[in-house]
Amino acid sequence: MPPLVEMRGITRTYVMGDNLVHALRGVDLTIEHGSSLAIMGTSGSGKSTLMNIMGCLDQPTKGNYLLNGRDVARLSRAQLAEVRGRMIGFVFQSFNLLSRTSALENVETPLLYQGIPAKDRHRRAMEALKKVGLEGREDHHPNQLSGGQQQRVAIARALVTDAPVIMADEPTGNLDTKTSYEVMTILQGLVKDGKTVILVTHETDIAAYAKRVITLRDGVIVSDKQQEPLDAAAAAALAKPPGAAETVQAGQP
Repeated sequence: MPPLVEMRGITRTYVMGDNLVHALRGVDLTIEHGSSLAIMGTSGSGKSTLMNIMGCLDQPTKGNYLLNGRDVARLSRAQLAEVRGRMIGFVFQSFNLLSRTSALENVETPLLYQGIPAKDRHRRAMEALKKVGLEGREDHHPNQLSGGQQQRVAIARALVTDAPVIMADEPTGNLDTKTSYEVMTILQGLVKDGKTVILVTHETDIAAYAKRVITLRDGVIVSDKQQEPLDAAAAAALAKPPGAAETVQAGQP
């Protein structure tokens, strides 16, 4: 089996007026199936550009990119969309849910675009919501759900197509500590199920739950390390709910 992701000499240059912005400068990266990878770096380091190229949302200026053995660096927009729908589920920091539709309908959306019959869409969306612990909330709209619950809906939406890769861009950026650990528990569970999870984060404590961490600076990978990931479920069990510490302090003399 070929590597899931194989990048060689990936360069991405943007034209900004009279200037050239070199977002990526010859990146080499290989990711195996069933792994978990955190991409870190300061603003402007190139981490979002790298994820966009990996997720077939953008194309490199130069270099070769093979996704599951297929050269996607020069595919047409229509071909890229087909690869995205089949191979990749996306989770975003801002959730990107449709505000006027239920959790179930939000999760069904990718299947609707694929022409899946309504009965199958409903069944698969229900299964995805159950997997992320939202059974019984399928009729709730986003404004009736907490931030953590909205992110669970977003993860269920990424899972419903059964894509082998989950790409998460700052998935805990808008969440409190306990809820962040709960979301990471779900993502770690997906890795145990054989999915590959790739996440962009600026939080070192969140990156600690991935098996591998790469750090970018000025469009170049400056660090690539393997690690024993921490147990997110254990951290979630120990974390205090939001406001708990303040409540205890207020009760002290």
